[in-house]
Amino acid sequence: MYDVLDPDSDRGRVYRALVGHPREPVGLLAARAGLSESVVRVVLKELVAEDIVVTTDHGAGEASWEALPPTQVVETLLQRDAVRRTALRRAGTELERLYRFARRDAGHYGALEVVEDAARILTVSRRLQQSARRQIRVIDMPPYSGTSDHYLEQEVLQRERMAAGVVYRTIYHGSAFDDPVAGPNMARMIEAGEQARTLDDPPMKLAIGDSDLAVVTLAADDHPGVVSLLIRPSGLFRALSNVFESLWRLAVPASAAGAGTQIDARDRQILTLMASGATDDVIARRLGLGRRTVVRRVSVLLAGLGATTRFQAGVQAARRGWL
Repeated sequence: MYDVLDPDSDRGRVYRALVGHPREPVGLLAARAGLSESVVRVVLKELVAEDIVVTTDHGAGEASWEALPPTQVVETLLQRDAVRRTALRRAGTELERLYRFARRDAGHYGALEVVEDAARILTVSRRLQQSARRQIRVIDMPPYSGTSDHYLEQEVLQRERMAAGVVYRTIYHGSAFDDPVAGPNMARMIEAGEQARTLDDPPMKLAIGDSDLAVVTLAADDHPGVVSLLIRPSGLFRALSNVFESLWRLAVPASAAGAGTQIDARDRQILTLMASGATDDVIARRLGLGRRTVVRRVSVLLAGLGATTRFQAGVQAARRGWL
């Protein structure tokens, strides 16, 4: 959205043309912005969807557009930044509550149960999924200690639950793409319908079944292996649910397409320039490519990375070691 204030970007050119020449039809806008009408129509559709531009219809069959005041656009940008900061603070606050609860004696907090037996931990995980009727929310992160058989069994169970209408939303650690077992498992589950996002450094392993049970898995403090904290409906449960939702909003959509693959030198150059904030026009000039070629390759790269913005594409590409 910030590029609407950049006079060298396509969106910036169209917005500035509208600021100076309100309610003009697309043909005149294209001429003023130095862009083709097809590009201007795409840009206008994006700006209308982002509440930066409004459509005005004069009833004669020819639509025109009006730019919202620049001060209003800037204020919207600042408010969205504030929402992001608020989400980060909320996640930190809720994690602090978890930190304190997890260090209390379980006997003094009825909603919390500590499980240390590995076999029971797996049983609890299966039971959480089997009993869910609406959704299962998961944060998955290293170490990935499960065997190939364990992942295959989990895939079978997850496919059964998704076929029954249960929605899976999973936040993966950014390194999941590179893990020889977890990576292919993630790709297959996304293809099967799992909603997946990635985050550089999630704070914990977490599974939440509906509004009934949450399981936090942590490294044991006094012996090798892990322990699981079973949390039932309570203030702590709500805190964990809030943590997940805050992190979900901050995470980047993941795609099975291209996971574990490599890209050629030209696409790497395009991604590097995209990540630096370069527009399609700038990329075309820097690499000596036609603008249409750049637009087409950017579209393919965004789709392959499961990204909706250039920033997300840069994050995903960096996580996969492409940059």
